[in-house]
Amino acid sequence: MQVQGAIRTFLRQITYGGNDGIVTTFAIVAGFAGADAQGVAGIGTVAVLVFGMANLVADGVSMGLGEYLSSRSTAALYRARSRAARTRDREALTADLAETFIVEGVAPEAAHRAADALADTPQVATDIVLRHRYATEAPEGAAPVLRGGVTFAAFIVFGLIPILPYFFAPDAPRTFAVSVAMTLVALALLGTLRWRATSETAIRAIGETLILGTLCAALAFAAGNIVAGLG
Repeated sequence: MQVQGAIRTFLRQITYGGNDGIVTTFAIVAGFAGADAQGVAGIGTVAVLVFGMANLVADGVSMGLGEYLSSRSTAALYRARSRAARTRDREALTADLAETFIVEGVAPEAAHRAADALADTPQVATDIVLRHRYATEAPEGAAPVLRGGVTFAAFIVFGLIPILPYFFAPDAPRTFAVSVAMTLVALALLGTLRWRATSETAIRAIGETLILGTLCAALAFAAGNIVAGLG
């Protein structure tokens, strides 16, 4: 249960980092495979390993820092808007809250009654308005540094999978095929984590992840063929 709870807490970071890691790294593998199909990939597997690992570390750090800074900025924005909202008088807060309920589909009379009752607790009323009317995310849950760390870790762990075969059998004729298979397994695993942490069906969670990831991989392979053909 603790593991499942952690997955739920960091689902966005795991999905975001893991999917980008898989697709970004496999794009390099597929690009060189596409070029090799045209007979122009002179440096072959060495290029896959060098560019793959360099890209993995650089992009992983970039994404981790991006998530960290984004989380900090979101928290700062929420606090600033919350302070500004709580300084308004009760009448203005009640009107804003009632309008929020009405936009969400509550009948006007019921919305005004609820808003009048909740206005006695400005912090709760302000939080509702910020979340539902202004789509401002509250700075709750894990600390920004943890979110950034999980994004980085997910990117590295999942991003390693497409290039692992090149470490163990760099010159084997079927290495690329093994990389494709492992990439599909990684995408399926990512979809499984999403399924376990949400109420979505397994078919939707896993299938959507596989389809989108496969599409990106196919585009990378096609791009390698096209660029090689122009050379």
